[in-house]
Amino acid sequence: MSLNLPFHHIGIACYDINATAEFYEGLGYTKSETTYDPIQNVYICFLHKDGEVCIELIAPHDETSPINKNLQKNGVTPYHLCYEAENVEAVIAELKKEKFLQVSRLAPAVAMGNKRVCFLFSKAVGLIELVEMRAT
Repeated sequence: MSLNLPFHHIGIACYDINATAEFYEGLGYTKSETTYDPIQNVYICFLHKDGEVCIELIAPHDETSPINKNLQKNGVTPYHLCYEAENVEAVIAELKKEKFLQVSRLAPAVAMGNKRVCFLFSKAVGLIELVEMRAT
């Protein structure tokens, strides 16, 4: 497999976005506006710092949020890496050939400007997210 996918962000599950963001802001990161994603049923914000990796904080909206299972098992923790894909369907197909399991449908993400995203899992790699980034 030879995919040249640009890195987009690291996702961190947390209970309270503002409490977790405070630490990163102390390190010089700038916090974006927090948005609610009704499809994923979570709150999301991004933290940016020049020359550093982008961080996405994900917190549950309520007890039915899918991120709760991760938080119950691991607490606040990084849990996925996100990569950009121009042709997300083709990348999904290629990753499936490499024994990745698609664990979410391809759907628009509010926090990503409604660009389509999906999650895939591999026992050898863990959880990754793909975000569709069309060439302009």
